[in-house]
Amino acid sequence: MAHKDTILEDGESNKRVVRALYEALSSRDVDTVQRLVAPDLEWWFHGPPSHQFLMRLLTGASSIEDDDSFVFVPQSIVAFGSIVLAEGCDHSRSIFWVHAWTVTDGIISQVREYFNTSVTVTRLGNSAPASPSNIASSSSSISSASSGHHCQPVWESSLSNRVGKSVPGLVLAL
Repeated sequence: MAHKDTILEDGESNKRVVRALYEALSSRDVDTVQRLVAPDLEWWFHGPPSHQFLMRLLTGASSIEDDDSFVFVPQSIVAFGSIVLAEGCDHSRSIFWVHAWTVTDGIISQVREYFNTSVTVTRLGNSAPASPSNIASSSSSISSASSGHHCQPVWESSLSNRVGKSVPGLVLAL
């Protein structure tokens, strides 16, 4: 039980780090951004090159005076230990985004950025003994768990259907 409590506490702490980053980006607080993000940040991007707003913000290539400046306002943030997921939507541009941040010792060390892509996050591993807290409701999860391996969905983006167009989907495994 203590291990589970530690993971939950780490997740909440990591969510605070990510929230602080979005606030710093929004206010263009460079010092805070530099404190929160590792200098060797690993960045993965899935989307059209014209949507690389985060990269331009983090490198200083975008300024507040830019007509096309993009403001990231997360509509939800959830944590799974060191992984923090945030999603948001810019309705005026029909853009939906998901960020999967990795926070290590209070510093953001990796971001996976997805634009106009529906993301499902799964946890891979050996099946755990059944208990009321981890019994899956779907029969496919139950049958795959009985074979010793499972792919349990733990989170799915919810805003992708709000951009008014069909978007590709992908699965991110933790």
